Amino acid sequence: MESMEIVVIGLVALVGTIIFSLLIGSFLYKRRLKRNKIEAEEKSKLIIKEAELQAENIKKDRIIEAKEKLLKMKQEFEEEANRKKNQIIANEQKVKQREAQLNKELEQVKHKENDLNDERQSLAQQHELVKKRKEELDRFNAQKVAVLENISKISAEQARDQLVESMKEEAQTKASSYIKDIMEQAKLSATKEAKKIIVETIQRTASEQAVENCVSIFNIESDDIKGKIIGREGRNIRTLEAATGVEFIVDDTPEAIIISGFDPVRREVARLSLHRLVQDGRIHPARIEEIVAKTAKNIDDEIVETGERTVIDLGIHGLHPDLVRMVGRMRFRSSYGQNLLQHSREVANLCAIMAAELGLNVKQAKRAGLLHDIGKVWPEELEKPHAIVGMELAVKYKEHPVICNAIGAHHDEIEMTSIISPIVQACDAISGARPGARREVMEQYMKRLKELEHVGLSFEGVEKCYAIQAGRELRVIVDAEKATDERASQLSFDISQKIERDMQYPGQIKVTVIREMRSVAYAK
Repeated sequence: MESMEIVVIGLVALVGTIIFSLLIGSFLYKRRLKRNKIEAEEKSKLIIKEAELQAENIKKDRIIEAKEKLLKMKQEFEEEANRKKNQIIANEQKVKQREAQLNKELEQVKHKENDLNDERQSLAQQHELVKKRKEELDRFNAQKVAVLENISKISAEQARDQLVESMKEEAQTKASSYIKDIMEQAKLSATKEAKKIIVETIQRTASEQAVENCVSIFNIESDDIKGKIIGREGRNIRTLEAATGVEFIVDDTPEAIIISGFDPVRREVARLSLHRLVQDGRIHPARIEEIVAKTAKNIDDEIVETGERTVIDLGIHGLHPDLVRMVGRMRFRSSYGQNLLQHSREVANLCAIMAAELGLNVKQAKRAGLLHDIGKVWPEELEKPHAIVGMELAVKYKEHPVICNAIGAHHDEIEMTSIISPIVQACDAISGARPGARREVMEQYMKRLKELEHVGLSFEGVEKCYAIQAGRELRVIVDAEKATDERASQLSFDISQKIERDMQYPGQIKVTVIREMRSVAYAK
């Protein structure tokens, strides 16, 4: 029983101890929380106070900066105001000086006006005196005239008329003689000056002249190559002639093949094509057509390059690309045997020099000189003079009216409306009149061959037409799908009859119509 009490008492004591410990722990925890809270409040107050101090410092700094900026702006404003004030004061001083000067000048004008009034009064008095003396002189002259009339038995008016008539005749005679002398002297001076300008111009642009031919010589290393060019049964040379439109003369001339044709472009295409074929060594119809097509394309590119190089060399800018291309084609054209590009360049330089001597527009003169024969390279056949064709092309490509008139009037087809036109005409004559520059027979010959080809192309079904053998043969290539063998035979007869009716030519012309059928297939 006592042990139980002891256990109970122990448990009660243990529980009491635990409760007391819990109470003490709770009391200490609350005290610690309170102390932490107090420390946190103090710390927060300290942070707030520091923040307020920092904000106050920042505020003071901003106020100081604002004041400094305000002071600076005020100082700048005052400086600007002082500058403007000084400027206004200076302007006022200038105005006052100008006003004083004007007042001074006004005083001088008033003095001059007073002097003029005095002079006017003096002149009026002198006029009255002169008037009186004139009246006295008139009375004296009247008396003298009356005395002379009594002596000569004629009136004063009759004597005056006789005197005026005799003086008029004498004046007319002297004036006519004087005018005649002046006119002769002016003509002599003008002719001398014109000759001087022309001679100096010709001397400054003197150039060699070479008359062009209608044949080109193709040199070969050995005569063995001639056989390859001719081909089996002549098929290679026939293909060459059909593709290029020129005649290849393979004769006994050692190491040379003659290429004959009136069109320089065709001859150049034929020459370059033959050169490439000989270098390549593969000479057969398919290869020939391929090489000719490539060469023709290269010649077209070379024409454009030549035109661009020409206008750059002459310092001509803004020329239409089509006109540039036509300028390049001039290289392969001739005028009465004279190379058209060389002739046009020479005329352009002559025009520029002559315009400079006369004080005219040099650029317009040079441009008109280069383009004056542009109508000769127009590919279409027109029933118009080349000068009119060239003028229409210039108008089409928006050239200056002065240049258009100079082109159209250089052979007097239209009226000249500017001073550039006679200069172009004169320079064209100067260039063409050089010894050996032109040969009229060549131009007539080429014109006849072009007309011959035009006759062949006028028939339906004709694909190509070439005049060869110096115009003694017309080779006509027809489309095999449009013309039968019977039609080809009839076509040769019809063309020959039309040539007999419409053209004049020496000897006879052989008309050869070629109809070739090709079948092509590809193995894939």
